Parts: sequence; structure tokens; C-alpha cells
Amino acid sequence: MFNRAWVNLSILLILLGLLLRVTALLALGAFLAAVIVVSRTWDRRVLRNLRYERRLSHSRNFPGQTFDLTLLIENHKLLPVGWLHIDDELPKAAVPLQPDLLGPSSLPDQAVLTHNFSLRWYERVHRQYTFRCERRGVYSLGPVRLESGDPFSLFSHAEERSPRNWLIIYPRLVPLPALGLPPKDPLGDLRTRRRLFEDPSRIIGARDLRPGDSFRHVHWKATARQGRLQVKVYEPTTSQNVVICLNVATFAQHWQGTRPEKLEQAISVAASLAHWAVEHKYAVGLIANGALAHSDQPFRILPGRSPGQLPRLLEALAGVNPFVTSTMESLLLRESPRLPWGATLVVVTAIVTPELVVALRRLHEAGRRLVLISLADEPPGEVAGILVYHLGSPAFGRMASSS
Repeated sequence: MFNRAWVNLSILLILLGLLLRVTALLALGAFLAAVIVVSRTWDRRVLRNLRYERRLSHSRNFPGQTFDLTLLIENHKLLPVGWLHIDDELPKAAVPLQPDLLGPSSLPDQAVLTHNFSLRWYERVHRQYTFRCERRGVYSLGPVRLESGDPFSLFSHAEERSPRNWLIIYPRLVPLPALGLPPKDPLGDLRTRRRLFEDPSRIIGARDLRPGDSFRHVHWKATARQGRLQVKVYEPTTSQNVVICLNVATFAQHWQGTRPEKLEQAISVAASLAHWAVEHKYAVGLIANGALAHSDQPFRILPGRSPGQLPRLLEALAGVNPFVTSTMESLLLRESPRLPWGATLVVVTAIVTPELVVALRRLHEAGRRLVLISLADEPPGEVAGILVYHLGSPAFGRMASSS
């Protein structure tokens, strides 16, 4: 409401009161000038020492679960707040149980929670709402916009505060039979899980060449010293490790776009396998050719058995976005030397390209143990030496009914 005319009017009234010696005009002009000064001072101080806080009963949830959002607004000063307008940005992935609670936002996938308050000195107000988690992801709550002014509404100003709370919605976990995978051991025969592997990155000696030995393992330096063919002896290791390799690409050419439903199915399968493997005492790791939320960099989680490994894996899968950082075949060939040699690589993909099949064969020939889980529209066919599963639409129909 305030503009320069209010000041001019107060000055005019004071001058007229002095010139005409009319006390009423002088008093009215002085009163108006005092209101302007008091309102301006009030407006500059009204948002000071005003606290706004969000509290989540659970910041990590699965789809379908609910959590309570508690808002705390506190006026920590003697100056009362005559009116306060609050707009808080919240993700649409969390749906309030109270109808018509959220309003539209200018930001995509965001909604606005609006409040209007009047606070006395040192008054504290609580509001609590219940939300249901709908969609996987890592979401921020905030920023919040506070607007207030003087009691006469001559002045008002707003400020944006960015205290953010993070809400993590994990991927949906589905029992393996509902996915169409064998519940006992989807990675192959349990007896092979403890067999000995040879780690080619760790050479512990050399021996004479025997029938059946591959010439790829010939130790040429030892052969030159001994005068007869020698082969490398590698350090044995047991395989208790599983590395889930997630392909976020849903088209053969990633620049063609993405199929959200296929991507979510692949992430759900990866999360369900990670949960199963942790429960069965595997050391579980994860690599993906997608970036994490709020980032454009790929990630790698090495196999581990710590109590926090499963939450770490689920948080990473919750934050995976459809941005493709490299092809799946190049990721597998690049990351394979960095992974434990005895680890079983479980490739989860919505597409099976000829280039991916060639890369899998190369890894198998190098001694890697592989499992391919395909969500493609058509079965990928057999790949020699590799356990292959094809999860079609019927499997995911059962998944939807079981969840």
C-alpha cells in the first residue's frame, strides 16, 4: 500500500497545520508520519529471529509407506508478527493424505504447501501432516519463502531460506518368485559358490606346462630361465562376491530417450537382487552406467558385508537417474579389472544389444562368472557359458500384484 504520496501527504498536513495554526491538521500529519516510521521499522525487523523448521518422522521410505511431516514456526523475539505468509516447496512424489493440501508450483515435479499465521511474541506453532511415498527418488524439501510486514500492511517484504530436508524413497522390493526368478539361488548352483577361482592379477609362482593348460598362461620369463615351458600359478580365491551391473539405457541408442517404466523395472530388479544377496550372506557391490541424483558422474560401490551396505546400495539405486554416462559394454570392460576376481557379475538390462553380448562373451572367456537378466521385449537367446533370464511382462504383472 505504501508509496511516496503517503510521505508527501504527512508533510503537507504538518505544513498546513503550522501555517493555519490548526492543531488537528498538525496532529494528523504527525500521526501519519509516526505510522510510516513505525511501520517501516517493524517491516525491517519482523522476519528477524523467526524460526522455520521441518521434521520428518522417516527420511527413508519404500513406496507405499507413510511418514509425518512436522512444521515448527517460532517467533523468538518481543516484536509480534501480525501476519506471515509461507510457501514451502515439496516434491510431488510424496502425496499428502489430507486432500487439497498442496498447491501448484512453478517448478516441475514440485508442489507448494502454503500457510498463513499470526504470531505473538515468543509464540511457537506446530503443524503436522501425513504423506504417502509414491515414486522412487532422492528429493529435497525446500526452499521456503517467508513473507511478512507491518500490522498496517503499508510495507511487506519476503525472503527465501534454503534449509533443506532430504527425502529418500527406495526402489520397490519384490520377492524373486514374483519376478520370475528361482527363489533358491538365482545366481546358479549353490555348490559352485564356494569353488576355487584363480585370480590372474596375483601371480605366486610358475610350474611346468601340463596337458590342458592354456598357452595364454605361459610364463615367458620363467620359461627362458628354466629352458622349458612354464605356466603361471595364480593365487586361489573363493567367490562370495556379487556385483550387480545396472544398465539404465532403455534404447539401443541412448540419445533416443528413455522408457521410464522399463528403467523403473530394471532398478526394482536390481534392488530386489541386492536385498536377496545380502540376506544370503553375499558381499554385494553395484555399478551402473547412470549418474546419481543431482550429479552427472557414474558411481561404483565395491562388494562389502558391513551392516550399512544394503542401505547404501538402496540409496544409490533410489538416486539413479536416466542420464547415460557410457554404454553398458564399455562400462563392463572398463570396470571388470577393478572388481574382485571371484565376483559374480549380474547384468540387469532392459535391452540386449549385439555389442553387449560380445562384451559378455569376452568377460566369460577371461574367466568371469556372469548372469544376464534381460527385461527386453524379446528373449535375448542363449549366450554360451552365461546364465540368462528373461523377465517379460507376465513377470512384472505378478510383481505389480504382489506389491
